[in-house]
Amino acid sequence: PSGFQVWPREVEEVIASYPAVDEVGVAGVPDPYQGEAVKAWVVLCKGHQLTVDELRAYCKKKLAAYKVPKHVEFRDSLPMSHLGKLLRRELAAEGE
Repeated sequence: PSGFQVWPREVEEVIASYPAVDEVGVAGVPDPYQGEAVKAWVVLCKGHQLTVDELRAYCKKKLAAYKVPKHVEFRDSLPMSHLGKLLRRELAAEGE
């Protein structure tokens, strides 16, 4: 394990501040080398494009290196509760 604590909300706030990002969810997923790695699931605003490299470069400017998502998945939507709260556990389960 890397030994570092990463708070998903902190990483989500940075990614959400990128203009092309509509929604984001972050969770730890199993990693054979570190034990756990940061993964971000990202929904882009309609008509916008963004590459994994562009997003990671943006994160590197605003976060410590160990907090930058190792994995990024672009998707059409994120799992939400009926109250509109992100279901982070569902995302993490998908990442296993």
